[in-house]
Amino acid sequence: MSNEAVKIARAFFEAMANKDIDGVMDLIAREIDCESPNGHVEGAVAYRELHSCFAPMIDKLTLESIFGDDREALLVYRADTTTVKNAYVADHLIVKNGKIVSDRVIYDRTPFMEQLPA
Repeated sequence: MSNEAVKIARAFFEAMANKDIDGVMDLIAREIDCESPNGHVEGAVAYRELHSCFAPMIDKLTLESIFGDDREALLVYRADTTTVKNAYVADHLIVKNGKIVSDRVIYDRTPFMEQLPA
C-alpha cells in the first residue's frame, strides 16, 4: 500500500498551515464535495472561496494525527485563529486519481459563533 491519501492529506495540511490557497487547490478535484458545520460546498470555485475566508484567520495549525490508506485519510489538528485558540478540527478526505474529491470537516462551531457581533 502506498498510502497515497495520507501523502496528499499531509500536503493539504501543509498548504493550509502556510495559508497557500493555490497549494490547497492543486490537491483538490474540480468536483470536490465538502461538508462542514458551515454547510455544504460543491465545486472548486466554492471550495476556494471557503479557504480564502479561512486562511486569513489562521495564526497557527498544529498537526495532531494523520492516518489512512490509498483511498482516504483523516487529519486531526489544532487551529489557533485570530478569534479562537485551540480549536480541534478533523478533516476526513477521500482521494481519487490523486485528487481530493471529498472533505468532511468536523469542529465545534460554537466558539467561533460567539465571536460574531450580536
